[in-house]
Amino acid sequence: MCAGSELRTPDKECSVKLDLDIRAINDVTVLSCRGRFTYRDEATAFSQKIAGLLPHVRQIVVDCSGLEAIDSAGLGELVVVHMWIRASGCSLKLAGLNSQIRRTLELTNLLPVFDVHLTLDDALHSFQGKLAKSSVQAA
Repeated sequence: MCAGSELRTPDKECSVKLDLDIRAINDVTVLSCRGRFTYRDEATAFSQKIAGLLPHVRQIVVDCSGLEAIDSAGLGELVVVHMWIRASGCSLKLAGLNSQIRRTLELTNLLPVFDVHLTLDDALHSFQGKLAKSSVQAA
């Protein structure tokens, strides 16, 4: 997957090393990330994908179980996207962080900023619990 503005030529390979797949599970949109969330091209591809989702979804899980690495550009983009999502009244959860990425979030004091879950299933279930609580309060 190449960033939207980049053209492929025979002598120039796609520089984006982050695959992004979207699927819906119940009322939750899951954005699965595979590869490396590093450098400007990957950060741009990620934020473009989220920007395309925001007008249409309320709950997003970023499944990081296939993510190998993240750098400062990736961290910065996660923070920006988190702010966009909150400003639009949506919810974001991160799932499946490997130990290296989790440690990076801890070292940068970003771990408490995000709603982080061990697995995709845990993140999905946390949305269900939120829905059940709001239904009880409405009754």
